[in-house]
This record gives sequence, structure tokens and C-alpha cells, in this order.
Amino acid sequence: MKTTELDKQNSHMLRKLIVVALVMFAFGYALVPLYKKICEVTGVYDLIKPDEIVNTQVDETRTVMMEFDANTRSEIGWEIIPLDVRMNVHPGELVHATFRLTNPTDMSFDAQAIPSYGPQHAVQYVKKLECFCFTQQKINAGETREFSVVFVIDPSLPSDVGTITLSYTMFEIEGTKNLGNQAFNPDIHEGKS
Repeated sequence: MKTTELDKQNSHMLRKLIVVALVMFAFGYALVPLYKKICEVTGVYDLIKPDEIVNTQVDETRTVMMEFDANTRSEIGWEIIPLDVRMNVHPGELVHATFRLTNPTDMSFDAQAIPSYGPQHAVQYVKKLECFCFTQQKINAGETREFSVVFVIDPSLPSDVGTITLSYTMFEIEGTKNLGNQAFNPDIHEGKS
């Protein structure tokens, strides 16, 4: 079979495309060390080193006493307690507090935590980054779980505030009780038909 002029041109074009693809791959591969070198030379690399990140907003000249409290609004016997009752923190400092909830019953339920503050105007100075109060929580029968809140006290907190109390009340979401795998029905649970 004879090779036509068109077949020769296609073969030649294929070789060129393979060479171009290989050159592009090599350029992309070499770009990472080249980029790092450019960042080192220009000083940009020094700006992004994670070990040198410092929170300059922390006011270390001032300490605020954080008090934590928790309670439940339910008749079924579960309890929530703060693992750290008090902490001395600096405004601007990242704070992590943990609460433990225990459900000793044989019922599962959904719950929602609602925060409150003392003094009440402190709510605008406690900036929560992560909180179990943001979403409803599924609490299984016999379960013990730990919940976290991560927050920062705004450095603009008035100087006359030396103590802030952060309290959580855990509410049962009505209609979500489950006994075993069946929905909770008070008539059946109490033996009524």
C-alpha cells in the first residue's frame, strides 16, 4: 500500500503535536520549583511561611474571666456540663471550650443549644467561629458526647467588663424522640392502647 501525501502530512503533524504536548508537560513540571525560586528572590516566600503567623490582635495586657454554664430544658433526664468552668483569656485570643452531654435514657432525640450571655451586651464582643449551637444535634440513647465552641473575644470589649458568662441551654426538638428504632408514642410507652 502506498503512502499518500496526506498520510505523510498527518504523520508529520502527529509528531509535532506529541513534541508540543511533551514540552508543555515539562514546562508545567518545571513551573513549581521556578515559582518557589521567584518567591524566594522577591521575598514573597517569607510572607507566607506558616511558622511565622502571629495573631497581632491579642491584647496580652488585659485578661477577661470566661465562665461557662450549661443546662437542659427537658424532663427526660439528660445533662450537659462544661468541662472547663472558668478560663482566663486575653481579648483577641482563640478560645476553645468543651461541653459534655450525657443521655442516660433509652430514647434518642434531636436537640438544639441556645446561647445566652452575662452581661447581656457581651454578645456583640464574643465572636464564635465554630459552635455546636449552629446546628441541631442528634443525641442517641445512652450516648455521651462532647461538643465544642471556638470563639474570640473582640479586643474592643469595654474595659469595665472583667467577666463574661457564656451559658448554653439545650432544648429537645419536639416530636423527635425515638424509642429504639420506632418513633416515640407516649400512649404506647405508658401501656395505653
